[in-house]
Amino acid sequence: MVTLSARTDHDHVALAEIELCGELMIAASAAIGERLSADRIDEVLNVKVTATAERTAVPRQTDHRG
Repeated sequence: MVTLSARTDHDHVALAEIELCGELMIAASAAIGERLSADRIDEVLNVKVTATAERTAVPRQTDHRG
């Protein structure tokens, strides 16, 4: 027997992450070329660049690359 529990905050976070991954997959499948640019990824994920170019509301993808 499977017992279902009430949704938790982790469930909402996981669902949001799944939705963002889906949006990225849709954008990637529609893209011309091998990969999405960092700017296109930010656009798909709705990342807003703040007034200072060095800081963003959410870290840009290029910040994670070596």
